[in-house]
Amino acid sequence: MSNEVKKDYTKAELEAMSNGELAALGTELDDVTIAYRKERFPIANDPAEKRAENNVNIWLAVSVLSGIAFLAVYLFWPWEPKFHGDEGLGIFSMYTPLLGLTSGLALVALGVAIVQYVKKFIPEEVAVQRRHDGPSSELDRRTTTALLNDAWETSTLGRRKVTKGLLGGAGLLAGLAIIAPMGGMIKNPWRAYEMNYNGDGTLWTSGWTLHDKGVKLYLARDTGAIAEKHETATGTHFTTEGVSRLVRVRPEDIAAGGMETVYPLAEEDVNDGANYDAERDVYENHMHSIHGPRNSVMLIRLRSQDAAKVVERDGQEDFHYGDYYAYSKICTHIGCPTSLYEAQTNRILCPCHQSQFDALQYGKPVFGPAARALPQLPLAVDEEGYLIAKSNFIEPVGPAFWERKS
Repeated sequence: MSNEVKKDYTKAELEAMSNGELAALGTELDDVTIAYRKERFPIANDPAEKRAENNVNIWLAVSVLSGIAFLAVYLFWPWEPKFHGDEGLGIFSMYTPLLGLTSGLALVALGVAIVQYVKKFIPEEVAVQRRHDGPSSELDRRTTTALLNDAWETSTLGRRKVTKGLLGGAGLLAGLAIIAPMGGMIKNPWRAYEMNYNGDGTLWTSGWTLHDKGVKLYLARDTGAIAEKHETATGTHFTTEGVSRLVRVRPEDIAAGGMETVYPLAEEDVNDGANYDAERDVYENHMHSIHGPRNSVMLIRLRSQDAAKVVERDGQEDFHYGDYYAYSKICTHIGCPTSLYEAQTNRILCPCHQSQFDALQYGKPVFGPAARALPQLPLAVDEEGYLIAKSNFIEPVGPAFWERKS
């Protein structure tokens, strides 16, 4: 505090001062020097002031309308995925761009309105203040409050009801544009839905859990096939009829020391070999299996000399089929894909944080932050010679969570 300014005002003296006098006193007490100050519109009813207010209101109105449009698109626009040839694909493809456009416009328009208001209505001022340390006195608190009140009054926002209402609405809707999408990320982890290739929505299920419902599941590899282009009398179009993204795997398809990433394939979705039908369309179901969050499995064929050294996990001695072992590809650390297999050392590697698992010791972690073995999928071969899942995983796949029992 400046030693030249009187500080021992009584409460009665402070009560007798106007807000302007308290604000002026506050600047002196805070060692603030007002080097320059100029009102934006010193003349009452200046037409330029009205034009400036209308300009700000227009931007705020744009922000409000954009915020409303965002919520309308977010809540009511068709968002279910559509694929090539599906009716409504064009409308669906506009969903994300419209969300970005409306939310961006709401925020940008609000920002422009605030900048315009500050530049056109807040008094132009240059002030210099010397910094002080220590707690504030009653006098400091009263004068600081007065300074804040003075800032509110000189901003003239209090008497501009339309602008104030639009600003509040724009701020609220812009906030909703940021917060509303987070609602789609929140889900009840215990709520179960209909079982499919994604499991039932809970953390302890996957596409392989379909086996518990009596579904025969093949181990299938991804062919990478895409929709095929066709030229017809009506023009060019793409179709997935007869396109098999997943095909079943036989033991002889993998060489000794080799590895293949496989996914669950329900018997009703098989479209290969003797069951191939050029008019069937199973592509979408195949893609659901591939993109299932806990479905990918590493199918490894050990060399005979290595298979003889395998240490089986208690209770899982019959999970393998000959030299073939299948481990979940989801790292037990934080869920990255353990996509590397080193045949010389028989180690499975996770590239994210360098966890390593020994394929000869039931996927046991031997290096890195992972603390649990990779879950092993029980294998068998059906009467046609294709590899199938003998049962579901006996433990949850992936990282730890509270309800895990392993």
